[in-house]
Amino acid sequence: MTATGKPTRRVLPPIWLLLSLLASYALNRWLPLVDLLPSRWNLSGLVPLVLGSTMSIMSAGAFRRAGTPVVPFEHSTTLVTGGWFRVTRNPMYLGLMLIATGVAMLEGSLGALLPLPALAAILHFRFIRGEEQFLEGIFGEEYRRYRDRVRRWL
Repeated sequence: MTATGKPTRRVLPPIWLLLSLLASYALNRWLPLVDLLPSRWNLSGLVPLVLGSTMSIMSAGAFRRAGTPVVPFEHSTTLVTGGWFRVTRNPMYLGLMLIATGVAMLEGSLGALLPLPALAAILHFRFIRGEEQFLEGIFGEEYRRYRDRVRRWL
């Protein structure tokens, strides 16, 4: 809620991914700069695309099974540490980055890759940093132990 009592509206991570994909498409179409991948290698982008989709979907499912919200900054009820969360503290965000990378690889140009650093920065500064503080406030020492043994990204 804001100071005026109106609900705060946040642009959620999947929307940022969609905006990144649209920017990637537009830059590939109108400002390709240079082809990074020979066209026969563009399909290699399916690997990160499928891996990222799988990682995000499975991680969201782990939240649902644990009965804790998937939406960022809603009150977490359980600290999920199994599955993909054993490898990275942010498998859903890493999955979004892999999806964006895979799509850029399918497009094949340097221009298509340009939105990736912006997406990473948005996920890191608008979501991850705040969520880490939020989770530490809720779970305390349990979260700090988890944070100390599992890397933020990889």
